[in-house]
Amino acid sequence: MAHFPTSDGRAAWRANVLTLFTDMFPGPLGVSLVGQALDAGVWSLTTHQIRDFGLGRHRQVDDTPAGGGAGMVLRADVLGAAVDAARAANPDSPLIYLSPRGRPFDQAMAKTLSAGPGVVLLAGRFEGVDERVIAGRGLMEVSIGDYVLSGGELAAMVLIDACVRLLPGVLGAPESLAHESFEGGLLEYPQYTRPREWEGSGIPEVLLSGDHQAIAAWRRAEAQRITAQRRPDLTRKPEHD
Repeated sequence: MAHFPTSDGRAAWRANVLTLFTDMFPGPLGVSLVGQALDAGVWSLTTHQIRDFGLGRHRQVDDTPAGGGAGMVLRADVLGAAVDAARAANPDSPLIYLSPRGRPFDQAMAKTLSAGPGVVLLAGRFEGVDERVIAGRGLMEVSIGDYVLSGGELAAMVLIDACVRLLPGVLGAPESLAHESFEGGLLEYPQYTRPREWEGSGIPEVLLSGDHQAIAAWRRAEAQRITAQRRPDLTRKPEHD
């Protein structure tokens, strides 16, 4: 069970999302430990409806691509005003645009962002956003993977979840964070629990031995083996303390 801090003096971590689909939030962010932390005020979530800054009677937010092409592009004047409004209330939070061409999101970035005051996230739609907004407002482009989604909302949820679970008190056992995948540059070792035998397969005997040194060595070796098999790219990176 999570035990949320109540008097450590730390302000709530603030997640702000600019989106055309505010009804998608909190979605999965409102359940389990992350949702409990939201209810407890450990972090806050504010959605900003981009269409509120749209133009004309129909609140237009997009237009055809300059130079031709399929689809629509979110307008610079509309997004500029929306970003400015969100940033005014969160001047110290980094501005991030969820984009498949962005810097890969990883555990190290999640740690960095969770240690700050929060984030302002732009969830794009259609064919993307006018490049002048990205340059003019200094948006950092971040990608959650080499694939394309219908919009940036799900990517925003992934980023927020990865950050919030690192906040003090959100996970009931802080030591569990030290043994997760990507800690120390390795994927996590295999986990087992009861029953001792299941469909002819047993728990490795070393895990039942009570020899903590042997268990630690087995887990380390298994983490190295799995990482080498599944993510050899990680073995070429320097480990982080």
